[in-house]
Amino acid sequence: MGNNGLIMQCFEENMPADGTLWKKLAADATKLKNLGVTAVWLPPAFKGVAGKNDTGYGLYDLYDLGEFNQKGSVSTKYGTKKDYIAAIKALQEKDIQVYADIPTGYRFGADGTELISADDFNAYSRNQMVGSKRVIKGWTKFDFPGRKGKYSKFTWNWKHFDGIDWDTDDFKAAIERFTGKKWKEYVAGDKDKYDYIMGADIDYTNQEVVDELYRWGAWFISETGVDGVKLSGVHRIACSFYRDWVSMMRDVSGKPLVSFGDCWHFDVDKLNEFLQNVNHEITLLDVPLHLRLFDASKAHGGYDLRTLADDTLVSMVPTEAVTFVDCHESQPGGIRESYVEEWFKPMAYAFIMLREQGYPSLFYGDYYGIPSSKVKSMKKVLDPILKARKLYAYGYQHDYFDDANCIGWTREGDEEHKGSGVAVVISDGAGGTKRMYVGRHHAGQFFSDITGNAKYNIKIDDDGCGEFYVNRGSAAVWVETPVKDTKPVKSKSTRAKKAK
Repeated sequence: MGNNGLIMQCFEENMPADGTLWKKLAADATKLKNLGVTAVWLPPAFKGVAGKNDTGYGLYDLYDLGEFNQKGSVSTKYGTKKDYIAAIKALQEKDIQVYADIPTGYRFGADGTELISADDFNAYSRNQMVGSKRVIKGWTKFDFPGRKGKYSKFTWNWKHFDGIDWDTDDFKAAIERFTGKKWKEYVAGDKDKYDYIMGADIDYTNQEVVDELYRWGAWFISETGVDGVKLSGVHRIACSFYRDWVSMMRDVSGKPLVSFGDCWHFDVDKLNEFLQNVNHEITLLDVPLHLRLFDASKAHGGYDLRTLADDTLVSMVPTEAVTFVDCHESQPGGIRESYVEEWFKPMAYAFIMLREQGYPSLFYGDYYGIPSSKVKSMKKVLDPILKARKLYAYGYQHDYFDDANCIGWTREGDEEHKGSGVAVVISDGAGGTKRMYVGRHHAGQFFSDITGNAKYNIKIDDDGCGEFYVNRGSAAVWVETPVKDTKPVKSKSTRAKKAK
């Protein structure tokens, strides 16, 4: 069976542009391993339009990993190419997989303009033409003079794009679709479900574009040796492209090459439709689950916890769901701001980390904090949950979703992980006690709350059950305790109020 998998998203949106992240991750590889991290999701390593100040999502050159003096710097926000490759190797030496974030669909920072016939479109309803055809001056020439043709001599021009978002003549933001081109309609909910979002929008029906991205993909995999890719905005690109491109990348790498993407849509049926259209070559971030966790945190006890997993990817296709509480897009000030409130974070992480279903991701901003938004580190709160995932959350799962404000589940443990087995109770209300089955092989053993919230130990009865309790608005994570560490069992009358 092996150990539980755990991704750590190793960045947040507003990290300092000091070029040190790659070196820091290399130095922290052992620490991450000890936390139970089995894979890291790294930010885009490519040169962006803002040079060393760019998060990597303002993509300029896919071949520049911090090697060329372009856009005002050699280094990216996170370090140089040398640092990037060294970090990948250091992490892999600790058996931690590395997933590279790859922005898709657009380019920024063109090196020159071209005269192009185009039509004006509504910025808020991208299928509505608002102006007649005219000739515009568009920033669509990408020559990469700083790289001088190293790795690829391919240059981009207007024929490789569908449109742009800037009117050079009038010096203002405007949606200009090039004559003869079409927006592509997919599952996204943005802008009337049309794929154009920003920058110079790549035309994936152009064979020259497709051929170049195949060449680049093979180069990137061979150059870096990453173990997987996280693809941004997958719903804006033709499904047939991703289906075949990811397959090619796997052939080149000689690895299974984990591949997941983000599709920000609340409707799980739309996400499942995408998975089917790409022949399940890509898995997805479970956005519907994230939005449910966010809503529950905002409700302050007014949410039915029994429905947390309803209509989510993890409930529909658990093997294809990357579960997360928050990420760089949902963080305060993020493009999809929907940050789960701090009081609910322990419950949310217990839900994604300690259940059998899904491939969970830990957000850097939650673990280390987000100084720019005055969000403090939750390391002390999250460490016990991470420990429980690494050591105890194994075996058959039993759910006790029988109360709107207090739910629980257990994992029986397995023979491979000595001492494994866990009982979890979360409450967004008054707290409570649940009698739950953890397995007859635990009979006579004591369980304690690894989070420290519940102070007294529980003895498992001859039927393999225990009366597990949780305090108000918190999570309790009960694991087997050595006899020498046991404390007296508190009487039932003084425990938390029993859930209805």
